[in-house]
Amino acid sequence: MNWLLVLAGAAVGAPMRYLTDRMVQARHDTVFPWGTFTVNVFGSFVLGLLAGAALSGAAGANVQLLVGTGFCGALTTYSTFSYETLQLAENGARFYALANVVASVVAGLGAVFVGMAFAQAAFA
Repeated sequence: MNWLLVLAGAAVGAPMRYLTDRMVQARHDTVFPWGTFTVNVFGSFVLGLLAGAALSGAAGANVQLLVGTGFCGALTTYSTFSYETLQLAENGARFYALANVVASVVAGLGAVFVGMAFAQAAFA
């Protein structure tokens, strides 16, 4: 039964990643991977919300499997982040490569923190 929850979440997260990436990237005329950055930061925020809700007792194991493992696991993408960063560096856009690493880590951690704080305040 657990794998069905993960599958259901992933069935929503993966197409959402693709569509969001294409939509966001189409709006920016730059080599910076804004689409991947967007889905990774949003996914970090959602995972922070879920973690805060779980710590407050408002999200059980099934919700964690559906949203955390399934949806967020399929929405976010470390492999694409890594590949795009390497491509930027190899194509001479080293500033963008470094900016992608720093901004992704800082924004991702910040998004998790904000999501957890928001959920804990909401479910306290």
